[in-house]
Amino acid sequence: MPTTRATTQDRSAVRILLRLWPYVRPVRTRLFTAAFVAIVASCTGLVIPLVLKWMVDGPVAGRDPAGVWLGALYLLLLGIAEALLFGLRRWLVARPLSHVEAEMRAALYRRLQRLPVAFHDRWASGQLLSRATTDLMLLRMFLAFPLTFLLVNGVTIAVGVVIMLLQDWVLGLVVLGPAVPVLWTCVVFERRYAEAARRAQDQVGDLTTVVEESVLGIRIIKGFGRHRSQARAFRELSGTLRGTELHKARLLSVIWGVIVTLPEVAIGAALVLGAVRVADGDLSAGTLVAFLSTALALRWPVDSIGFLLAMSQEAATATERYFEVMDEEPEDPAATADGRAAARTGGGAGLRFEDVRFRYPDAPPGSPPLLDGIDLHIRPGESMALVGATGSGKTTLTALVPRLHEVTSGRITLDGVDITAMSREELRGKVAVAFEEPTLFSAGVGENVLMGAPDGAGEAELDRALAIAQAEFAHALPQGTATRVGEQGLTLSGGQRQRLALARAVVGRPEFLVLDDPLSALDVHTEAAVEAALRQVLADTTALIVAHRPSTVLLADRVALLSGGRIAAVGTHQELLRGNPEYAHLMSGEEAGEREDHR
Repeated sequence: MPTTRATTQDRSAVRILLRLWPYVRPVRTRLFTAAFVAIVASCTGLVIPLVLKWMVDGPVAGRDPAGVWLGALYLLLLGIAEALLFGLRRWLVARPLSHVEAEMRAALYRRLQRLPVAFHDRWASGQLLSRATTDLMLLRMFLAFPLTFLLVNGVTIAVGVVIMLLQDWVLGLVVLGPAVPVLWTCVVFERRYAEAARRAQDQVGDLTTVVEESVLGIRIIKGFGRHRSQARAFRELSGTLRGTELHKARLLSVIWGVIVTLPEVAIGAALVLGAVRVADGDLSAGTLVAFLSTALALRWPVDSIGFLLAMSQEAATATERYFEVMDEEPEDPAATADGRAAARTGGGAGLRFEDVRFRYPDAPPGSPPLLDGIDLHIRPGESMALVGATGSGKTTLTALVPRLHEVTSGRITLDGVDITAMSREELRGKVAVAFEEPTLFSAGVGENVLMGAPDGAGEAELDRALAIAQAEFAHALPQGTATRVGEQGLTLSGGQRQRLALARAVVGRPEFLVLDDPLSALDVHTEAAVEAALRQVLADTTALIVAHRPSTVLLADRVALLSGGRIAAVGTHQELLRGNPEYAHLMSGEEAGEREDHR
């Protein structure tokens, strides 16, 4: 994946977290209400010390049992009210925050669907999965607890300090003494913890990638006996993550030690000084009890600062990682009408490549383009085979037609219309593709095939496509075409998966068909049957077929030889065999290989 691990020391956590506002705005009323309820609940707890002061200086000092019982009743009612208010806060935030998380996850999924193939080529799938799961869980937890209680505890501390100063300003200043070192520790902690949190969350993504690859590649791991090396790689990544988490724990323990110890020392000093003043008659016992009770009531708001800051930094990092994906430029959804009109002025019918150059976006600066000056015209209703040595760019060239990659320069037209002037939905409705490595989803066979058809296609279209691809085996599966094929379609053979992918390409009767070596996994007998049926389809469409076998080349009307990033020759199979040594060499190698395979 690309280097997306941005430095956090020069980033404002508040500014990053403010990017969540568009998702939070629809539920802001309930969140603000919940925060207000929590503030009221917290401040209710600060009334308890005042009741204690009244009890000590009044009924207790006056030996009034009725007054003591009345004070106890007040304390009980205040405790119940505080508990009910905090319960109400929890109820207020539960439903809206699950909605926020669901909306953010849906937005991320939609963006992933719209991002170009080049993005998915660069990013490890585990990094994307961790953003859609772990990071969003951290954000929900932040919105549910730290966001509210950073505000609530701040208000509680402020109100509590005012109450203590009003009780006795001398003791209040003693308790406030640690404020400066605590604040300085928080600033240093925030920067260092942000770096560690980012590193840990990226390492979770790396670990997720390893787990996913191990599950998907379990046949390779078992087949080559590589379980020990994979386990070793997992342990190394897991150990690295463990080290980062321990570093986070050490940072948290330091700030927690400072935040807990200094206020406790200050409270102890205030207790000693207050006791001396009570003994001297300068302070009432009730005032000292109320002061210390208020100070102790502020222990949780103060002690929780480190914990809340840690969760906030993790949430800021999760937000940053989430928006790294959301900020990626998606594929443009549609073209302008002016672009369409301009595109129709030239080109010609069929599929045409005009001076097309292509270089991958992340290619080193100054490197030669993979495709350079491609000029090729496939006439309407014609099928053309694309032949070239391994690594010559055949697959990349075919990926340019449905705009899985964008041309660096030049243009591609369909029936005289520049493909960049069409919306992708319109373009991909005209062009169907079948890749050399077929991808099937964890769905029924019929669902997989009908993905290539317009909405509303039914059994007739499905049966026709399965017949063309010689994939009637689907009807013999346990639940027929409703049988789920399993993740990646690995419950089927390679040839079966390739035939279903071919059926998916032809089911929608496309105007243009792009096939990337669609018969490579088929045995000779099945290949012959598929070719016979495929000829009928090719008679009614314009097709570009990447071919390696001479038998596949013979499906096409003409052949284009791709060499050195350019179209080196175009002609029929026989013409190129006679007149182009490079083509003859490629075909002779394939023919020899086929003879060996068939022995």
